[in-house]
Amino acid sequence: MVLEDTNTSVFDPGVWRGCRDCDPFFPTLQLISLVLLAALLVAFLVKGSEVHSFQEQEQEKQHIHQELEQLKAGLDRLCRPCPWDWTFFQGNCYFFSTFQQTWMESVTACQEVGAQLVVIKSDEEQSFLQRMSEKKGHAWMGLSDIRKEGKWVWMDGSPLQWSKYWSPKEPNNVGDEDCANFSDNGWNDSLCLTEQFWICKKPASPCFR
Repeated sequence: MVLEDTNTSVFDPGVWRGCRDCDPFFPTLQLISLVLLAALLVAFLVKGSEVHSFQEQEQEKQHIHQELEQLKAGLDRLCRPCPWDWTFFQGNCYFFSTFQQTWMESVTACQEVGAQLVVIKSDEEQSFLQRMSEKKGHAWMGLSDIRKEGKWVWMDGSPLQWSKYWSPKEPNNVGDEDCANFSDNGWNDSLCLTEQFWICKKPASPCFR
């Protein structure tokens, strides 16, 4: 009579080795687990790389934007239609003085900066200058009848061809007023020795330095 070995335990490694060896699905499960683990690891690494790449792209975009802004500012400094403190309007540059001088002193001041006491050539220019003078104060223009009373001539030698911009009852030549200025509601003739603001004008440059 053969007795069973009651000392064999379910915790005996041999039992598990035998069970494992007899289970054909055990290696397959191991392989699937390894593949899934590897896939998760690759996905994590790819995701991390994408985040890093996106951050680098954003930083690069910001850097390029800053460089473009600096380049634009540099071009603005190098290529301007008018000098600093001058105002551009329809192809010309205008300087509005911040202090007052006589008419002749104003003529000289404009010549010293390569400009001319303003000569008005169009209705649009007149409207622009009139608005500006109303904000800044009465200002000399390059118009006078110094050489011959009643014959108004511009600084460039051209005669005045219209009179629609004179203020009512002007010019009146009170006290020998021979120089024209912008007043509140139009042109006015004034004494050339009085001190007023003035306006210089010169052509705009495609690339002023």
